[in-house]
Amino acid sequence: MAQKRVKLDRESFSCSICLDLLKDPVTTFCGHSYCMDCIKAHWDGEDGKQIYSCPQCRKTFTPRPVLMKNTMLADLVEELKKTGLQAAPADHCYAGAEDVACDVCTGRKLKALKSCLVCLVSYCDQHLQPHYNSSAFEKHKLVEPSKNLKENICSHHNEVMKIFCRTDQHCICSLCLMDEHKVHDTVSAAAERTERQKELEGSQQNVQRRIQDREKDVKLLQQEVEAINRSADKVVEDSAKIFYSLIYFMKRESTAVEQKIRFQQNTQVMRAKELQENLYQEITELKRKDAEMKKISHTEDHNQFLHNYSSLSPLSESTSSIDIRPLRYFEDVTAAVSEVRYKIQHLLNETWTHISRTVTEVDVLPSEPKSRADFLKYSRVITLDPNTVNPMLQLSKGNRKATVMREKQIYSHHPERFYGMAQVLSREGLTGRCYWEVELRGRGEVAVAYKNISRAGWSDECEFGRNDKSWTLRYEKDSYTFWNKKVQTLVSGPVSSRVGVYLDHRAGTLSFYSVSDTMTLLHRVQTTFTQPLYVGLHFYRSGETAELK
Repeated sequence: MAQKRVKLDRESFSCSICLDLLKDPVTTFCGHSYCMDCIKAHWDGEDGKQIYSCPQCRKTFTPRPVLMKNTMLADLVEELKKTGLQAAPADHCYAGAEDVACDVCTGRKLKALKSCLVCLVSYCDQHLQPHYNSSAFEKHKLVEPSKNLKENICSHHNEVMKIFCRTDQHCICSLCLMDEHKVHDTVSAAAERTERQKELEGSQQNVQRRIQDREKDVKLLQQEVEAINRSADKVVEDSAKIFYSLIYFMKRESTAVEQKIRFQQNTQVMRAKELQENLYQEITELKRKDAEMKKISHTEDHNQFLHNYSSLSPLSESTSSIDIRPLRYFEDVTAAVSEVRYKIQHLLNETWTHISRTVTEVDVLPSEPKSRADFLKYSRVITLDPNTVNPMLQLSKGNRKATVMREKQIYSHHPERFYGMAQVLSREGLTGRCYWEVELRGRGEVAVAYKNISRAGWSDECEFGRNDKSWTLRYEKDSYTFWNKKVQTLVSGPVSSRVGVYLDHRAGTLSFYSVSDTMTLLHRVQTTFTQPLYVGLHFYRSGETAELK
């Protein structure tokens, strides 16, 4: 409370011109007090007018008053200074280089609180008070502080500009209206502001709608990024498992071949050693026989020789000779394994090329064509299906043009025919990337729809754009609107009787373009298409036509 009282005291004994404590205070006849130097400087600026006014209440004096120092007030100010009262406002109240300064303040200027569009002057809090307290200022319009107040003054006549010239598209003053703008189309600046305000609000709505669309796109892209990462991580993991399984299989087969070779090796070596042992035994036996025969052969006694010879045991049956094959042994296995390696390498090379191409062709977010020539690369020849055409429509030009007739046409009954709505679908279902154009005469709609959209009657389930099975762009004489699920979206853009449609079924993108000398995007849909899409046309009154280009 003490701080509040001190603040009030300081303001009560401050000069409303310099906003500092009063120095040599003087009091005017209307009762307001100022520093003597401040009020003199203020009135010096009014000498040319010969009328002198109070800066606070605007009361005028003629002639210029002769003021004397108010000694009582001076004594009070000195007494207040002794109590520790701050002599100047805080620095943050003063105007900086980026601030709007008070035009009334002398010396160091304070920040302006408001600007007056009538006075064309900016005021700080202290100098603004007369606008609040005096009825003379009640019609003045106060706005946020502005550095551009001088722009409201006519450079030719030094008058406030309150009129807008639509011919020259700039503001003028009343004297300009009597001079070079005499025959121009003019309105009050307020009236022009009202009209432009409506245009601005429309543009702002469009900007806000586009912001919402872009925010949706950002969200969809974020979801797409997450889906891409999930898919890539899963495929990397699955591929690693498959390659690991393949490597494991190869290692297992390698081990099996090695085990078979080692088994065969051991079997054959044991067999050879067994035969070798038999041969050693046979050699020993033969050597013993040979020694015995040598001994008998050297016997000199004939009778003893004959006796010993007859006692010789017969030779055992000889082991058959070993037929050793050419020294290849397991080399045939090496050749067989090499042949397997070659076949696997050849298969892997072909498979890897396919895998690499498949990875390269992954195009989750394909870029949309830019020029009409780029769009036409995806052009599709589309024909209208006679089995779906409403009886009020007539097809021509190879079933590529539909016209609304005054009388019903004779068509055979068909379950796919639209009997209520003046609509028709294409014969071809569209997937992948497709582009087509439609030339319209009169009102009409260019749509896409699933084949299972309802056909009979006048319900929302049958009409393009009134359900979740169709998307349509409605063409009027001077505007477009987009419809889906009974939700209408205003579409801005140059109006052309030719509409281009680009579909990227896999990416879930459907784009409508105004086609003239250039292509202008009217509206884009980002969704998920679960079925092939069929081109649709919708009409309103006889004489309207639409032709697929």
